Amino acid sequence: MPPRKIIIDTDPGQDDAVAILLALASPELEVLAITAVAGNVPLDKTSRNARVICELAGRRDVPVHEGCDAPLKRKLVTAEHVHGKTGLDGYDLPDPSIPVADLHAVEAIIHHVRREPPGTVTLCPLGPLTNVATALERAPDIAERLAGIVLMGGAYFEVGNVTPAAEFNIYVDPEAAEIVMKSGIDITILPLDVTHKALITNEWLAKVAALDTPVARVVSAWLDFYERFDLEKYGGAGGPLHDPCVIAWLLKPELFSGKHINVEIETHSALTRGMTVADWWGVTDRPPNATFIGDVDAKGFFDLLLERLARL
Repeated sequence: MPPRKIIIDTDPGQDDAVAILLALASPELEVLAITAVAGNVPLDKTSRNARVICELAGRRDVPVHEGCDAPLKRKLVTAEHVHGKTGLDGYDLPDPSIPVADLHAVEAIIHHVRREPPGTVTLCPLGPLTNVATALERAPDIAERLAGIVLMGGAYFEVGNVTPAAEFNIYVDPEAAEIVMKSGIDITILPLDVTHKALITNEWLAKVAALDTPVARVVSAWLDFYERFDLEKYGGAGGPLHDPCVIAWLLKPELFSGKHINVEIETHSALTRGMTVADWWGVTDRPPNATFIGDVDAKGFFDLLLERLARL
């Protein structure tokens, strides 16, 4: 089988960084481009971080495109309190020598989807959906050319991590999320319900550190910093590793289970802005529009991640 062609749309973020490394370490995937969006930190930092990650992985061939620096209709909300002031606090790496690619991220998404054969490109958003929604609005023809969208965002049983009702990625730009959810594209959602079952443990972090490679040392330090926020917030065995679930689903979907349901985005209420209203029990007559993942084999997920990190 030829590798699956993907575009990673991202706002790195330590967990985004691990997701990108997982993709770059996997021959089953061909990363056509990485498109940066404002989210966890402002755009200048997410663009820098994406290039730092590619350089760390020795993948200067993967173009990194800068995209939208603010949500469609709202002021940007960021998450330095989780990821640190750089977005990748925990291990200081030098500024990347890889330049920003020429095309704006929105144009890059359109370009790659139109250039490749229909049904061969999958979009993998790991942050707010501003770039993706803008591309769909600007070039509606790409919707029917995409193989699908696999994204991290939203929640149902777990509800919110930035407000009582909303997960961060959807909360930052709910109007963009609404456009994506109404696009008619085959969408798979990895929500908090599944990522909160992918908990980093001290035992697993020790295995990463024991690899003792340049990549493993950086990842170990990043995640040690990153999970301290979730440990303080949630307690429990460890912090959730959100974004790598997207890439793991592409590689081994058998590790996951979920339902094809209707998912709507709340854009009007100040109280529930960005809520993913997921009809898990089928209590409405709204047609299903997304596969909403609810469970993961955590051991299989972390075994896969460790094995792929060892390749870099």
